[in-house]
Amino acid sequence: MLFEQSHLDSIARALADEGLTGSEIGHLLRICKMGDFDPVSPGMNITKWKRLQIAFVGKQNATQERRAILQFIREAMAPANHLSNPGRHEAMRYRLNQALLLAGLQCTEEGKVETAEAATTLSQAENRARSMRAGLERRNVHPEVLRFCAAEWLVDDYFHAVQEAVKSVMDRLRKSTGLTTDGGELVSFVLGGETPMLAINPRQTKSQRDEQKGFVNLLTGAVGMFRNPTAHEARIHWPMSQQDAEDIMSMVSLFHRRLDGATMPPRV
Repeated sequence: MLFEQSHLDSIARALADEGLTGSEIGHLLRICKMGDFDPVSPGMNITKWKRLQIAFVGKQNATQERRAILQFIREAMAPANHLSNPGRHEAMRYRLNQALLLAGLQCTEEGKVETAEAATTLSQAENRARSMRAGLERRNVHPEVLRFCAAEWLVDDYFHAVQEAVKSVMDRLRKSTGLTTDGGELVSFVLGGETPMLAINPRQTKSQRDEQKGFVNLLTGAVGMFRNPTAHEARIHWPMSQQDAEDIMSMVSLFHRRLDGATMPPRV
């Protein structure tokens, strides 16, 4: 099965526009044994994405298969190549998945390319995004949650948007404390214990201390249920309706709102 021209264009744009440098492109093309138009040659003035698109089209036409292009994607999206800039990896991956999902593929967090249920059109995802955003706005959810209702997050499914929203709480805890751990360990270290790093209330009464413990348990449960499964499985199919997704997003909104008022108790 070959990629369509529109797929190759979109894949090249996703990889080039979202972060690959010219030297990285040249290195990866050599690894994948693809021809390369040197952009600094006399008379040559092509953009990074066009350089990739020419290489992809040339290789697919010559071999009549897409194996080398898939290898290029795997090499480009290997997490080890993005340790210094994790944000670039995510931006590239979700831009890339807009193109890949239309071809019945997707790129995982591990940089693997796997089969997926093909999205028909991006306009369908955009309609879902508008509908979900409207539902969440009626609930007055936290602005951080609304960021996860764009079409690119919903091309895959509602579960994916929920997973990323839960991850946003983890990211917030790391930024607030400077820690680098993740999941339940991070939640317990930041919000648990006799003197938590972050407290959602003054913790002066038993009820307030119980509320803090309950918040830890609730957030830990959400992480275990909606963040961990897709982080550790190659592919998971969770049927999730828009109503279910909105309910969970509302819960994530609660997490963010309580963290809005969190303070750092003095540590002895």
